[in-house]
Amino acid sequence: MAVVPTYPASTLSHLDWLEAEAIHVLREVAGQCASPALLFSGGKDSICLLRLAEKAFRPGRFPFPLLHIDTGHNYPEVLAFRDRRAAELRERLVVRSVEDSIRAGRVVLKHPQESRNKHQSVTLLDAIAELELDACIGGARRDEEKARAKERVFSFRDEFGGWDPKNQRPELWSLYNARVHKGENVRVFPISNWTELDVWQYIARERLEIPSIYFAHRRPVVRRAGALVPVTPLTPARPGEAVEEVSVRFRTVGDITCTAPVESTADTLAEIVAETATTTITERGATRLDDQTSDASMEQRKKEGYF
Repeated sequence: MAVVPTYPASTLSHLDWLEAEAIHVLREVAGQCASPALLFSGGKDSICLLRLAEKAFRPGRFPFPLLHIDTGHNYPEVLAFRDRRAAELRERLVVRSVEDSIRAGRVVLKHPQESRNKHQSVTLLDAIAELELDACIGGARRDEEKARAKERVFSFRDEFGGWDPKNQRPELWSLYNARVHKGENVRVFPISNWTELDVWQYIARERLEIPSIYFAHRRPVVRRAGALVPVTPLTPARPGEAVEEVSVRFRTVGDITCTAPVESTADTLAEIVAETATTTITERGATRLDDQTSDASMEQRKKEGYF
């Protein structure tokens, strides 16, 4: 049984404070929302959310299902971890696929090789309507990039799933308003105030299991536009590109077509924490290829319903 520790305020570490804030947010969702879901992809941020949910609600069941929007192009190691972790927790996992949206004509790709990452919005909005969700809990953090830095902890979305950064609710004194009309919803980010370093320190402190691709391993890659692009059937080497086998790890994990690793020899949590503490490159700066088209790309996608 997970037990939330209690300490005198003077002895709380910064991770204790962040943990307490996140647990408070999760309990606010459970108290205010009729039909929430927690987005769980098997990535490091959502792994932290699962531990926080355990501390918030165990020994009872989570008051929400786990939901994953699968592009169909995710790393198999991460999907296997997702399924196993949900089974270990005995929590309901709902998976909705962009592939199904393509077959239904809801998503039309410009060409077969187009990244499906941005098209997750359609599948997510369809899942929200199907499951009648009034809140989706996710692991986005403000330190990741500019558009996410604008979001509140409770980010209001209209009946079309759209986000208006100029029309958000105040959150003075950590008071949250999750009231929505039918068809509207909120996206809730309990670890908004965490950094990438906080996430890795928390994973290390809690001894959380993570997918193997977060640790250093050797993988064939090509160097393209300042990034290491994995050579896979979905992302083959282009004519003239030299394929190298390099020791790499992933700092963030998403669709294969837009997620790049970084060179690293860090194969323990302690080494990852040390490496993260000294890096001068942002988490998404050289690893999320879809973020590099323009500064406004993420903000525009979020306005259209992206998580």
